[in-house]
Amino acid sequence: MELVVGASNTTMRSLLGKLGGLLAQEYALMSGVRGDVQYINDELASMQAFLRDLSTAPDRHDNRLKDWMKQIRDMGYDIEDCIDDFAHRIPRDPSSDFKCLFIRTRFYELRTWWPRRNIASKIAELKVRAQQIGKRRRRYGVDNPINLNNGPLVRAVTYEIAEHQLTGHQLIVTKEPVGVTADMKKLEDWLDLDKPVEMCDKERIVLSIAGFGGVGKTTIAMALYQNARDKFDCRASVTVSQNYDQGAVLRMILKQVKPHESDPNIEGRSHSELMEELKTYLAEKRYLLLIDDIWSAQTWENIRKCLPHNDKKGSRVIVTTRFQAVGSAACSRRAEINFLHSVDFLSDEESKKLFDQSVSESNNNIGSEKELPPEDVWKICRGLPLAIVTMAGIVASNPRKSIKDWKEACNSLFPELMPSLTLDGVTRILDYCYNDLPADLRTCSLYLSIFPKGSKISRKRFTRRLIAEGFVSEKQGLSDEEVAETYFNQLIKRKIIRPVEHSSNGKIKSFQVHDMVLEYIVSKSSEENFITVVGGHWLVPMPTNKIRRLSVQSSGSEHGNSTKHMNLSQVRSLTMFRSLDQLHFHSFNNGILQVLDLEGCKGLKEKHLNDMCRMLVLKYLSLRQTDISKIPSKIAKLEYLETLDLRETNVTELPKSAGQLKRIINIFGGNKSSRKGLKLPQEITKETMKALRVLSGIEIDDKSTGVAGLHQLTGLRKLAIYKLRLQKGSETLTQLGSAIEYLGSCGLQTLVLNDEGSDFINLLDTMSGAPPRYLSALELSGNLKDVPQWITKLSNLNKLTLSVTVLRTDTFVLLRDLPLLFSLTFSLSAAKQDEAIVDIIDDNKSQSGGVIYVPGEGFKSLKLLRFFAPLVPKLSFPEDAMPALERIEMRFEAFEGLFGVDTLKSLKEVHLRVNSTADDITNFIVDDLKAIKAPKIIVDHVISS
Repeated sequence: MELVVGASNTTMRSLLGKLGGLLAQEYALMSGVRGDVQYINDELASMQAFLRDLSTAPDRHDNRLKDWMKQIRDMGYDIEDCIDDFAHRIPRDPSSDFKCLFIRTRFYELRTWWPRRNIASKIAELKVRAQQIGKRRRRYGVDNPINLNNGPLVRAVTYEIAEHQLTGHQLIVTKEPVGVTADMKKLEDWLDLDKPVEMCDKERIVLSIAGFGGVGKTTIAMALYQNARDKFDCRASVTVSQNYDQGAVLRMILKQVKPHESDPNIEGRSHSELMEELKTYLAEKRYLLLIDDIWSAQTWENIRKCLPHNDKKGSRVIVTTRFQAVGSAACSRRAEINFLHSVDFLSDEESKKLFDQSVSESNNNIGSEKELPPEDVWKICRGLPLAIVTMAGIVASNPRKSIKDWKEACNSLFPELMPSLTLDGVTRILDYCYNDLPADLRTCSLYLSIFPKGSKISRKRFTRRLIAEGFVSEKQGLSDEEVAETYFNQLIKRKIIRPVEHSSNGKIKSFQVHDMVLEYIVSKSSEENFITVVGGHWLVPMPTNKIRRLSVQSSGSEHGNSTKHMNLSQVRSLTMFRSLDQLHFHSFNNGILQVLDLEGCKGLKEKHLNDMCRMLVLKYLSLRQTDISKIPSKIAKLEYLETLDLRETNVTELPKSAGQLKRIINIFGGNKSSRKGLKLPQEITKETMKALRVLSGIEIDDKSTGVAGLHQLTGLRKLAIYKLRLQKGSETLTQLGSAIEYLGSCGLQTLVLNDEGSDFINLLDTMSGAPPRYLSALELSGNLKDVPQWITKLSNLNKLTLSVTVLRTDTFVLLRDLPLLFSLTFSLSAAKQDEAIVDIIDDNKSQSGGVIYVPGEGFKSLKLLRFFAPLVPKLSFPEDAMPALERIEMRFEAFEGLFGVDTLKSLKEVHLRVNSTADDITNFIVDDLKAIKAPKIIVDHVISS
């Protein structure tokens, strides 16, 4: 029920702003309409106040009130659709131009008469509807909320946005699941993970892990999978669930077991073709598969039939399920060696440990507030890890709540004596967690239902979409990006989402939502018609109302036509996963669609691109990882476009007309791993692209005509050049140097330069002006000879990536006093491993007597140190080196050793990715390093691509 309050509040706030903007346009409205708009504006403002009052009231709302609130929400959507649909059809108000004002005004009125007449008619209808909703409430006795602030289950949550703006830079460390040490030991013995291959059983082993939802099955299975992955020729992890597409599951397995064999036609393969391909490929391999969340014995049987019948390599399959009967069925075949393991609830001691650990993590991530962890909170969870972690997030977010308040809340949640936690009990806890959220965070949590179960969700993709949808806006002096970050930080703190990958700057790169939490969110979202999910893992009833936001999560034969009979004319946001074959863009209203996310979709054709260019109010367009190669010149019609994502596509340049995108904020292109770039837009001026903040993945050569225009982008915060090809002494080279120097003084925060031949990066040290003092991230790749001396003056720098060509002792000495440096990386450009680069590495090593020495002291803030190169020379650390260092990562073909890592005080993990072409000496050194007890050494052997 509270869901309506959160979603509707956000919708109302956005809508009131648009109504105010419409009233401000003197000539946009026909006579008599202004009063109707004002009436609707005032009525909605009162309704929003009513909704805010409801958010502080106990959850005792009857069906009449719920239905009335749905009417408010639907009317709000329809009004917003009306305004958006007509806004782009009404030209600019002529009142700002005083020349021949009378004539211009009359011409404007004639030219816009028809659209203004249409909007007048619609607004008149909506006014009547608003009046009817108000009368209906009185007629059916929908009362005002009472007993405000007295309900123990629901309270008004308020907080200062600025409190949670900054989160400490953290690294995600590998952790063993709490309370399952004995289970892990037994399961690893069953799987024979520590025995050499020749000693392992020459039969495929199937391990079934069964238990109640949220008890930790997937956590245990993933820990086993990670610990064992290095012992197999290939591996794959997939989620199945209650509603699954078998073809999609097979494609996901094939893509993971064959990571370096891209098949552009895999989406079009039939089920029988996929099955035969998988059988044939795995027949001669020792493989590891994790099949997560199987709901029926028949599902397992269907998947088993796709695997080789006779396995003599000692392969392993791990299956998780909520049902004992399904787990037993997966272990019933006599031709295999099988085990069934039931995961039990945690003991009181283990529960307390997990609760305290989770509260501590939340406070460390977002601040150091003092918490009150009363026993009642973790004890009501009855040993269920999901419930314990969820309640810990609530405790960490309510530091001022007294023990008495917590006891009352627990008694209200479970007034009856409960020996164990049931599914209903978990739902009550999730309800309590959701109701504890401020209205804005409720909306953000609901938005998670856009993404499929088990998927890794990009933090930036999530926050940028929230902004494009209008769910985030500037407040308390912070930009919308900064406010979106605070919302994300709160979702992490409250354990609604969990981080799974970090960026090298210490910020969360991707995250996941626990299956049961996402199931709850999808159910609520569907119930209130906030987001409609088609296909995927959930059995969601088809909507009977207008669809506002659509997420198509499957394209297999079972779900391909699921949108066939839907009314898509009111869709404001469309997210597609996999294929576009069954979707027709002409079904959508081009006047209201604002978000179009097709990342990773197959089947995108030129006709689709032309259709997109008619979506006149589109704000967010992601074509990342699609097959497109050209953007139509008609893209200039998308005058509201803010984000354009073309990464990892075949698009090499934008049309000249792209320079007319006046509201564009983010342009992403190119492919960082292959160093392919998007040609710099030809026309860049302050007037046309003054809103641009991020220009990433571009290519600049001597023919680039837009380099001089970079000076005009004074609002630019990130500039990433993936490919630089300039002749020495050329005019373009001079212009680029001048532009970077100027932008550095204007607020540029991230600069990425990959220079493989022009020697531009070696001229950076000769910049005549002040250093780019606002830089927080700097990457210099290519044949870099020396680190620019001005780098020592970058007091805000927290992320630094340098070419491995400057991996020398004197480089460490130069960088040691950077106060905020969090991560330091030495890497080789992925585009080409030039033999000359290897020679430079050897020369650097010989200059230091064969060993690169890290100086003592210094590097006070450094937590991450990385080396990505074909050869990593000997590295030596004294006892007082890098006192905050937590993690070392290396990727190499040849490795000469690490000395002194066991003396680094804060070091927790060393990750080594060893190329399959590594020689015996390198493998011997790696094995010798693994003998160190602390820090933890994690080795992953990877196949050469």
